Amino acid sequence: MKISRDLTDWTLTATGGPVPANLAGVPVPATVPGTSHTALLEQELIPDPYLGTNETSLAWMKRTTWRYATVLDEPPAEPDERVDLLFEGIDTVSTVVVDTDVERTGVGQGRTELGRTANMHRSYRYDVRELVGTPANLVVDLDSALETAEAEAQRIGTRPMAYDQPFNMVRKMACSFGWDWGPDLQTAGLWKPVRVQRWRVARLAQVTPLVTVADDGTGLVDVRVEVETSGLSDAGPLTVDVSVGGRGLTIGSRGGDGSAHVKVLTGQVEVPDVDLWWPAGYGEQPLYPIEVTLYEGNGEDRSDPLDAWSGRVAFRTVEVDRTPDEHGTRFTFVINGKPVFVRGANWIPDDHLLTRITRERLKHRVDQALGANLNLLRVWGGGIYESDDFYDVCDEKGVMVWQDILLACAAYPEESPHRSEFEAELRENAARLAPHPSLVLWNGGNENIWGHEDWDWKEPLGDLTWGAGYYYDLFPKVLAEVDPTRPYCAGSPYSPGFTPEEMHPNDPDHGTHHQWDVWNRVDYTHYRDDVPRFVSEFGFQGPATWATMGRAILPDGAAEAPPGFKESEVFLLHQKADYGNLKLDGGMAAHLDVPEEFTDWHWATQLNQARAIQYALEHYRSWWPRTAGAIVWQLNDCWPVTSWAAVDGDARRKPLWYALKHAFADRMVTVQPRGAELVAALVNDSDKPWTGQVRVARTTLGGEVLATSGVAAEAVTVGPRSVTLVPLAGDLVAVGDPANEVLVVTLGEALGLHRWAESKDLALDPAPVRATVTAEDGGYRVDVTATSLALGVTLLADRLDPDAQVDDQVVDLPAGATAVFHVTSRGLDQDALATRPVLRTENDLVAHPAS
Repeated sequence: MKISRDLTDWTLTATGGPVPANLAGVPVPATVPGTSHTALLEQELIPDPYLGTNETSLAWMKRTTWRYATVLDEPPAEPDERVDLLFEGIDTVSTVVVDTDVERTGVGQGRTELGRTANMHRSYRYDVRELVGTPANLVVDLDSALETAEAEAQRIGTRPMAYDQPFNMVRKMACSFGWDWGPDLQTAGLWKPVRVQRWRVARLAQVTPLVTVADDGTGLVDVRVEVETSGLSDAGPLTVDVSVGGRGLTIGSRGGDGSAHVKVLTGQVEVPDVDLWWPAGYGEQPLYPIEVTLYEGNGEDRSDPLDAWSGRVAFRTVEVDRTPDEHGTRFTFVINGKPVFVRGANWIPDDHLLTRITRERLKHRVDQALGANLNLLRVWGGGIYESDDFYDVCDEKGVMVWQDILLACAAYPEESPHRSEFEAELRENAARLAPHPSLVLWNGGNENIWGHEDWDWKEPLGDLTWGAGYYYDLFPKVLAEVDPTRPYCAGSPYSPGFTPEEMHPNDPDHGTHHQWDVWNRVDYTHYRDDVPRFVSEFGFQGPATWATMGRAILPDGAAEAPPGFKESEVFLLHQKADYGNLKLDGGMAAHLDVPEEFTDWHWATQLNQARAIQYALEHYRSWWPRTAGAIVWQLNDCWPVTSWAAVDGDARRKPLWYALKHAFADRMVTVQPRGAELVAALVNDSDKPWTGQVRVARTTLGGEVLATSGVAAEAVTVGPRSVTLVPLAGDLVAVGDPANEVLVVTLGEALGLHRWAESKDLALDPAPVRATVTAEDGGYRVDVTATSLALGVTLLADRLDPDAQVDDQVVDLPAGATAVFHVTSRGLDQDALATRPVLRTENDLVAHPAS
């Protein structure tokens, strides 16, 4: 059987570049997996780059060269034994050397260069059979990825991109170079395990199970097994056993000629009457173990196992309906024959320092996605192919995964060696991810086709390549060979069935659409200007929670922000968007008076972020099935920052998270315009009919009833996975005093409000609630009752305890209504929990008193 040993203990040395004197040439202990940043942090040789202005002080690291070194001390190889050195991931530009001259430090006369790497998204394997038997130095010299990219741009010609540094010239995580939500911390290191593997005769080089379901409910697993022979013995016949769900298959091959080569063995396992895997909210997620074992010989003459592989598969079908209709071109996910409305969020790497991401952390983040009623995460093209842990967790919990191929916001060269690197990484990762049922789409990249059409790229590009050969040729060809069981889309946004010349790639009526005019240029009420077929990116900014800012951004020990803090160096370093604060203020001004004091500004911007996204989602969901999905930018952050995320860099849920929870609820009521009329849109995204009485009332903000609905006496049934529109007319909408009236629509416990004026123009009571706090097991119960219309009722309990959790936020209460909040924490000041600045409403941001 193949034997593996991880090499975890290394030293790291800064070998060149603008290195501080105390670090130059000094070896420090380094754990692998790890990077230069994590190694120096562990030894307390650099400050935490996420705190204060430390990111700026560490800029020297991106132009530094590094050396990882360890002792390779392996017994000599047996005559028929291969010894391989496997690097699962090198970040990024490296030379790998074994030096048998162990009396020297570093690399000396016994130098054997194993290879050079320039792609962090793939693995590398080297035969070191002839180099083991005596202790040797194993050295990985890492060049500056930035300087390598700059040199490559000089060599082949620069290509347009969204940022200043040429991230498109090297196969490194694009957001390593900084993004409009991420730091510019260009890591270098061995970011995945390094292993010595010893094996005889043959090994399993790759196992790719491709799963489909026949019309009669039989699960079909087509298994493709790549077997590498050592070439060190005259291998006899090889046998592969495959087991799936109690069903087995044996695949055999004839004996080889004694040479080293790769054999491809294929076969199909049939599993009758399989239980189907469903997305969250649609059914269960049964997973079937799959085991693949390699032997030499056949029948009773088999050897002991040479190698083995195990994993899990599930049975489901997936397609994307892209057929034309009277509105344009659909983009509807269909799982097991059932159309699914995608309730999604974009996913970025959960920590900029990737090696700190654990399975437990990923599980927590996916649980947060489910808690916000999401059913899909889009792995964005400027990050990484995530670890198996990420996809495993999504498999188990029914969260669909949209997987971008790793290109984003740039023109990408197609010259050698770029094309071959793209092909190698896609082949490897497509085969690796094939077993995961959660993976439902391969996407060619993020905003690159759109950028080519709209971002003034064509003139500077001239005849230079920009990526078209990837999106329309290479990627679909590779996936058709390696993973044909999932749909592929050329990009996002993209209008399927058309060339970019025939239809703009970001046309909302065709395929996928990115909506960034809101946030960048216009008010969030313009979300209603279009009825897109599928929105794969849209978002609105808001700052991190108060506790996260207190840890990372506020002055040490400060309970409040000093005057002018939002324009301070430290705050702006953690606000990466161009003119970000100006856009936050501008996006708020139409709805709220922009506060001058930072505590109020912080609350107002968080609230406005939640309001903007909830406004968009209610609009999009009311148009199902014409609009078939919405993927918010973004679920998570990779460090403490003002951004579009719903969960901040310290894993705390912002008010936006609760807005997602409300707007993505299985059952929702929202008031929407249809032409010149208003309707109550009753959204039922569940498998059961929703039956009840629709109650509608136009009231004053204080609760006086001015008109009630005539439909209240009639039962309404909203069918499964459907939307019912109830017209609102007559006295219900005959508003007399827009500043003092509200329309309240309920169906069961679901509530929708409609206002005829923006909050800043409403006669809101600035103190519209009374609250009582009661201790309970594990924390506190807070009962909040509205004495007048209370908008956005929220408990910011993290201001009292950084670990406090609240079950709901951003709750609108008509006069007389009560909301109950549960706070998980101990030892809190109960009076503080029921008063400002912890208990907040939208009302308390309005400058004028109620009229």
